[in-house]
Amino acid sequence: MTKTERILGVRWKGLGLIFTGTALLALGLAWYADPLGLVTGGITGAAIVLSQLSELAFGFAIPLGVVNLILNIPIFVLSGVQQGFRFVKKSLIGMLLLSIWLGVFQWIPNPLPVSDDLLLGALLSGVPMGAGLALVLRTGATTGGTDMLAACLHRLIPHFSISVLIFAIDAVIIAAGLFVFGVSRTIYAVVSVFICSKLIDSILGGVNFAKAVFILSQKSEEISEQLFHSVGRGNTGIPVRGMYSGEQGEMLMAVVRPRELPLLKQAVHDIDPNAFVTVCSAQEVLGEGFVELSDAVPAKRRKQRKTKHTV
Repeated sequence: MTKTERILGVRWKGLGLIFTGTALLALGLAWYADPLGLVTGGITGAAIVLSQLSELAFGFAIPLGVVNLILNIPIFVLSGVQQGFRFVKKSLIGMLLLSIWLGVFQWIPNPLPVSDDLLLGALLSGVPMGAGLALVLRTGATTGGTDMLAACLHRLIPHFSISVLIFAIDAVIIAAGLFVFGVSRTIYAVVSVFICSKLIDSILGGVNFAKAVFILSQKSEEISEQLFHSVGRGNTGIPVRGMYSGEQGEMLMAVVRPRELPLLKQAVHDIDPNAFVTVCSAQEVLGEGFVELSDAVPAKRRKQRKTKHTV
């Protein structure tokens, strides 16, 4: 692979996916989420809130792309300082393209306006946003935003998982949207987020709830550490022995959501391009980071078990 076939280390095929994905994401945001006041969380959700507040305060709305760019700059600087430029370069392309596309689509008239139909707006914003984000995530990139901010905060407060931090940040942003746009629009924004997340999971990994990944490598310690930092998922080392060579080794097992799978693959490749990786579909995963085991057991059955233990 020659240097001319890459931009910032990203192959042309990956760049095409990021280009298309950010365009779809911007379409959903600029044509539906922003005009209807659907604050869908993330930095783009914060940008929608700040754009509306600027219009109330100054009489004009700061363009969504400009606000998105301004909010992401300190996050990328902090992430680059913490993890190095190679960890953020793909996402930098995604963030810049998204900011540009947001400006483009705000100037292009919407051929399918929905007026004040919030349900239709939630559908028409959630579908392109989900499809667009899935294409970007498939390359191992992001568009910046709360996932990168959460990864930075996780290094400062490691006792909170990245998923919890993302939820907390998005909750604050959605709460701000509730204050600015009201209850009704916030509820439909949650509907849009639900549609978006389900579409992402379906495109990246089908309808399976999670992916179980088994990794064989001579650099299992380095890969394990990388998975903690870049994916935010724990993993387990399992002693193994090659039946042909007789060599002893260690196999890593990790369980991730479908949207996290491209990040995991990239993390493994960065440490050991020759690693042997097996990906399996997990129909149901119970435990920390997924569905709590207590939530999967009927209340009546839990009560019966407690009674037996106390007898």
